[in-house]
Amino acid sequence: MDFNKVIAVLGALDEYEVRYILVGGVAVNLHGLGRTTQDLDLFLETDADNIRRLRQALASVFDDPSIDEISAEDLAGKYPTVRYVPPEEAFVIDLLGRLGEAFAFDDLEATDMQVEGVRVRVATPATLYRMKKDTLRPIDRMDADALRRKFELEED
Repeated sequence: MDFNKVIAVLGALDEYEVRYILVGGVAVNLHGLGRTTQDLDLFLETDADNIRRLRQALASVFDDPSIDEISAEDLAGKYPTVRYVPPEEAFVIDLLGRLGEAFAFDDLEATDMQVEGVRVRVATPATLYRMKKDTLRPIDRMDADALRRKFELEED
């Protein structure tokens, strides 16, 4: 994953005032727990204006007309995840409107971090733990355990 390109995306999200929260492996890494990942997971507020700003932010980084296909309706719909694959990049961007009935944007706690001079809105360790502890993916359960131990989080 090209970290400079990830920073460019996160910087554009800040510049265009996109309401998002970084979750997933990159968020785990920013909290000091190293692990490899090939995707950038962004939890988004799904109103039309925010998704319009998201498209603008992505278009400022990637010359890709398919960005225009990302819609608020999809992110607020029955299957509220859109996988965007930037052209000629070695990573994907997963755009999440909610995770089933378990998590919506307003359910997530986040904190601001400065990364390479860019303000990044990152899910808190406790939020990441709650999101990952009960999934079926072994990597998520490993992340949850590492977060619990590092941040002395209580098991539910």
